[in-house]
Amino acid sequence: MPAPPSPAPRLHRVAVLVLDGAKPLDVGIPAQVFTTRASMPYEVRVCGAAPGLVTGGDGLAYHVTHGLSALTWADIVFVPGYRQPDREDPPRAVIEALVAAHERGARLAAISTGAFALAATGLLDGRRATTHWHYTRALAAKYPRVRVDENVLFVDEGSVLTSAGAASGIDLCLHVLRGDLGIAASNHAARRLVAAPYRSGGQAQYVPRSVPEPLGERFAATREWALHRLGEPLTLDALARHAAVSPRTFSRRFAEDTGYTPMQWVMRARIDMARELLERSERAVEQIAADVGLGTGANLRLHFQRILGTTPSEYRRTFARGE
Repeated sequence: MPAPPSPAPRLHRVAVLVLDGAKPLDVGIPAQVFTTRASMPYEVRVCGAAPGLVTGGDGLAYHVTHGLSALTWADIVFVPGYRQPDREDPPRAVIEALVAAHERGARLAAISTGAFALAATGLLDGRRATTHWHYTRALAAKYPRVRVDENVLFVDEGSVLTSAGAASGIDLCLHVLRGDLGIAASNHAARRLVAAPYRSGGQAQYVPRSVPEPLGERFAATREWALHRLGEPLTLDALARHAAVSPRTFSRRFAEDTGYTPMQWVMRARIDMARELLERSERAVEQIAADVGLGTGANLRLHFQRILGTTPSEYRRTFARGE
């Protein structure tokens, strides 16, 4: 008897809220990342305070089909960055609609200066948040109850998420994808965008100017080298040797680049590789543990629980798609 067909994946509903002065890249990123296609069970609605023309930044304008009713429909609402966010709050109707969406259970995600709109709702009070580095002090001054972190790419506080400048919006969207559909779908989207598959939220917004650019390229090459050898022993000395620097220099610069120590980064890379194998294959947990360099299934389960708060078996049940 043939097996019953797999149920269709749940459709995730995304609203992109375009405010006056919206930045073009910030608007385009979530609209493009989550656009509906066979591999992406999303529907996107671009909206404004009201349907019609919205004046944007950088000489562009947007004609949006939907008004604030889109926020009553959405599972996640993206608020792109906009010009001069520290001068005036969004209209009261926009703030109330964002609060109502959050109370209904929708996630709110800000790109760049969109964090100011979320802060105006009060939903960031007492929470960590970030925004473009140029505006972090202004955000902290205007909303002192927000715990502003100026040294990260994005912050996930569960139901509210914030990110730094435009490129960090891609990182935030890929982070959301990983949570919704699993790492394989996120990596597929990253390849389509020709973007880095994963930059941690803890990574610095910009690298200190005192670091020579060739050294940055060398470290990127070492990370790529390590990703192809996760099943092999990888030590700090081996990584530093590949980068042709001392272990001490490697550790310091690596943390500045990624937000992780070298061995924390290797562990997360191994867990990510395990996640993809759990999603796309039927290999046993013991085999996957060996394939990704974690040795035993018990070791994989330990680190899976510590990093992801779940077990390999539970993760596979949630995201498995078969080869």
